[in-house]
Amino acid sequence: GSGAARMFENIAVGSIITFAQRKWTVVGLFDAGKSGFDSEMWGDIAQVSQAFRRDGFSSFTARVPSESALAAFQAEIAKDNRLRVDVKSEKKFYADQSEGLATFIGVLGLMVSIIFSTGAVIGAMITMYAAVAGRTREIGTLQAIGYSRGDIVLAFILESSAIAIIGGLIGILLATLLSFLSFSTTNFDSFSETEFRFSLSPAIILNSMIFAWVMGLLGGVLPAIGASRLKVVDALRSE
Repeated sequence: GSGAARMFENIAVGSIITFAQRKWTVVGLFDAGKSGFDSEMWGDIAQVSQAFRRDGFSSFTARVPSESALAAFQAEIAKDNRLRVDVKSEKKFYADQSEGLATFIGVLGLMVSIIFSTGAVIGAMITMYAAVAGRTREIGTLQAIGYSRGDIVLAFILESSAIAIIGGLIGILLATLLSFLSFSTTNFDSFSETEFRFSLSPAIILNSMIFAWVMGLLGGVLPAIGASRLKVVDALRSE
């Protein structure tokens, strides 16, 4: 597969690789459209079975024209008591195989998110406190002409939210670059090398923007409240 050819060195048509105590000649490369098959090596069943001393099959692949056809195929297989086959879609099959790996990546991603989110909130607070300190006289002027404390709090919260949304958009733009990269790791459930890609969906983009806005909101609340508590006289006297 094209993914296996990228992951390992010296794999090209005509190359000789060694595994299962045999030498194998690569006679072709195939592209499976970025599916799980891209990470596999295919060979003649008789030779592969003999090399690995396996007499049976662990899985077989069939093509069905639609999701409804898959459901009908599953129903027909279930009716035949002679067959002990668990019929799954390709996506479900690889999801089940990679459940442990997906959990590991999810936990790792959560830990990284918590660390960076904490840093983002602290960064937003520092930015907003600096903004309050630099505009003390402006805050006093607003209070003098009739703006309430709630208006000032709202203004700074809107500012921190705008900064967070801009940061979120930049982050999503950078994240789209990951869709052009391929990553590989060992699937500890099947002890095989698996190539995968990250992809952005509308749901992920929406959740990311909401998350960025919440981080900006948390970072802007305390500075906004502090700005609203400034006394008019002290604020106007500041330099």
